[in-house]
Parts: sequence; structure tokens; C-alpha cells
Amino acid sequence: MKAFALLAAASLVLTACATTGPTSVDLAPVYAAAVANPARADEERKLDASRKPAETLAFLGLRPGMRAADLITGSGYWARLMASVVGPGGSVTAFQPEQFYKAGEEKAKLDALIAASPGVTLARYPFENFAPPANAYDFALINLSYHDLYWESAKYGIPRTDPAGFARGLYAAMRPGAVVGVIDHVGPAGDTRAIVDKLHRIDPAVVRADFERAGFRLEAESPLLANPADDHSKLVFDPAIRGQTDRFFYKFRKPRR
Repeated sequence: MKAFALLAAASLVLTACATTGPTSVDLAPVYAAAVANPARADEERKLDASRKPAETLAFLGLRPGMRAADLITGSGYWARLMASVVGPGGSVTAFQPEQFYKAGEEKAKLDALIAASPGVTLARYPFENFAPPANAYDFALINLSYHDLYWESAKYGIPRTDPAGFARGLYAAMRPGAVVGVIDHVGPAGDTRAIVDKLHRIDPAVVRADFERAGFRLEAESPLLANPADDHSKLVFDPAIRGQTDRFFYKFRKPRR
């Protein structure tokens, strides 16, 4: 309860700073309170060691009052954290492809999170047809899922998708000055679609090129989630490395002009 009260108080004080540019206000207590939120499930907390949520959101600069998007939200891990940070003056849209919104444990978790989170809205869409509203968001994050845009799966109903079209749609959805964070498993250079199909990894240079072609500028990259001991030739689901893969972490910004 103490963490929740701290988060609520900080959000009310800081909401006015959301879209006015950089602020010198220390947001560390806001991120810490979001991570400590008692509404978070044990399954979410178990992922914190590998995902470093407070440090991740601090690097990207999520602030109270922002309109944020969690892209390919899964069970809503990041959506809940974002909602705690943006507070009552902000909003979070959790984007989930229809192909991944199927009956099962992950869907049940996401539905429960949405029901318990008035600041989070679920937006479902065909995986191959991402069409968010224009000029809608100050912040977006895609965690460990961008590589899937190069993936095809008859089993899961995933047709061949156009990553360039996704990046262009995301660019149009972001407001001038908005930030997009991209975290993914580091993969080798080569045939991107073949590498993704085999390993579920992606060459960081491919992601950077996709976003820069769409108009984004790479503002910074962080070694926060790097693991030099990871073997980039291993499938990310290999028990020897799962949850500990070497991850690149990019911070893109949409230019103000």
C-alpha cells in the first residue's frame, strides 16, 4: 500500500511534465513504485531480474501523463508497468495481434490485467495489418517481438508480413518528439527471415535500418540487457540460454520536425 500511495502522489505531481520535454525531476521513485505495485502477479515479478523494468523505463524516459503503447503486449507485463508510471493523467494502449489472442493461459492473464487496469485499453489487430491511429502516442515499446515481423508460421496463422510497413505505421502513430524503445535478441547477420525462423533472433543492424528508413532517429543504445556470454547461434528457447539472451536495446525518437 505504501508503494501504491507513493506512485499515486508522484503521478499527480508530475503529470504536468509529461509532454513538455526533458525534466530534472527525479522519477526513480515512480519507477520503483511501479515495480513494487502489489497488483503485479508473481509471474511478472519473476521476469524482473532479466528485464530490469525500472532501469529500462528510466532509460527511455517514460513519464506521468504520457500516452503510451505496448506493442505485441503478450500477457501485459509492460502494459501494467506503463500504466502505473503514466498514472491517471496518461493512458496505455496494449496492442495484441489477433493471432496471439487465443484461448489459453496468456489470454486469460491479459484479460484479467485489462479488467483490473482502467488506464489500459486493449487494441487487437491482424498481425499483418498494424494500423494504429495517427499522432496518438508519446511513447512506445516493443520488447522481444520485433523479429516476429520477419517470421511466418502456418501453425499460428502468421502470413508474410512487411516490417517496413509496420515501421511506417508506427512512425505515423507517434507524436513529434516521441520515443520508441526496441529490445530484441541479438542475432547474426545474414538472411533475416531464415535466421528469425531458425533462432528467433535478429541482427540489430536490420532493426536500426528499418526504423531509420521510416524516419526515426537512433538517439541512444544501452548495454543494460547485454550478455556477452550468449551464443548467438542458439535458439532463444534453448534451456541453456532462455531468459538470459544477449539483447540489444535501442531508443529511437521521432524528430520534432
